[in-house]
Amino acid sequence: MRLRTIAVLNQKGGVGKTTTVVNMAAALALKGRQVLVIDMDPQAHLTIHLGADRDADAPGTYEVLTEGASLTDAARSVRENLWLLGASIDLVGAEAELVTEVGREIILRQALETVRSRFDYVIIDCPPSLGLLTLNALAAVDEVVIPIQPHFLALQGFSRLLQTITLVQTRINPALRVSAILMCMFDSRTSLSNEVCQDIERFLSAARSSEQPWSRAAVIPVHIRRNIKLAEAPSHGQTIFEYEPTCNGAADYQAVADFIDYPAPAAESAPVADREQPALHIDTTAPIEVSANPANTANALQTEAQPAAEEKPAGV
Repeated sequence: MRLRTIAVLNQKGGVGKTTTVVNMAAALALKGRQVLVIDMDPQAHLTIHLGADRDADAPGTYEVLTEGASLTDAARSVRENLWLLGASIDLVGAEAELVTEVGREIILRQALETVRSRFDYVIIDCPPSLGLLTLNALAAVDEVVIPIQPHFLALQGFSRLLQTITLVQTRINPALRVSAILMCMFDSRTSLSNEVCQDIERFLSAARSSEQPWSRAAVIPVHIRRNIKLAEAPSHGQTIFEYEPTCNGAADYQAVADFIDYPAPAAESAPVADREQPALHIDTTAPIEVSANPANTANALQTEAQPAAEEKPAGV
């Protein structure tokens, strides 16, 4: 199979990004897929979750981005069929160090070219921000999976996230698309969880006939249920399949991996009545504010978002 490159991204912390990367990757590895996970977060939660605290002398994401270290040498095997490019607190300074680098937003993409033939999946755990580290991840992948908690506060930054993805697709990575939305910490007993899920589905349906990078995205039909075992596993440095393979969390992430590994056909466009009034009030036309910080995503792209009606196709 061809290499699938996926960034798991949401600028809000605590929505299940790292848990999703670890357990989705572990489930794919258990299916015999060759998987590389990359920790782009200075908090190094992915690295810790896999029980692989960085050795001070071992190269990792920081060295690949700032020192030109070989990804082939830096990636290390942490489970059967599963490799890790680990992070450390050094990543905090990476954005400042890369400010003056030419092509700073595509360093990771270039590094991945050296390992494309080795893996079936590369899955990146992005930091909860839209800075240069996240920009490197988006420039390096073809797909974005967005984990979301089913409450309305978790949706507040959704439009900004979609704008950033649109900018990267237009200016740097034409292949980039949002492939899936994953509902995490889902409680089917509450009406709010179901309402938020339905609202997101209506919003995505409204984009089916557009050229937006999320026009073919799907809400993964398996929701990650609230499960204390998922919260306990990181402290043991284990995946959920090692810590408690019979719990709901293991069953849910196994099903998510099956969906990702064999994607369902894209949903048909919603009826006109559904598309005329999407329930989510997500404004993807508001311009992104350009920060004075050169490492800011918008400044790195050297552009501002334009209203959807005025956007030009990539390459124009």
